[in-house]
Amino acid sequence: MTPESTSLKKQFGKRLQQVRSSRGLTQEELAEKVGLTIESISNIERGIHGPSFDNLEKITTALNVPAKSLFEFE
Repeated sequence: MTPESTSLKKQFGKRLQQVRSSRGLTQEELAEKVGLTIESISNIERGIHGPSFDNLEKITTALNVPAKSLFEFE
């Protein structure tokens, strides 16, 4: 694993957390909507794991956002 991929996962996770919070959803609520465990959502948000494309699609549907918005890092 390269430092760049770790950085990307951390940036993605931080952005996911921001968007989820702005939608007023808890990790538990998002996990339920997406069909993942709370631990999985937590791991994605902390940059430990990145989502699969299938789960990314489910996350964007649950949050009602385009996928590209989750990659708009500050």
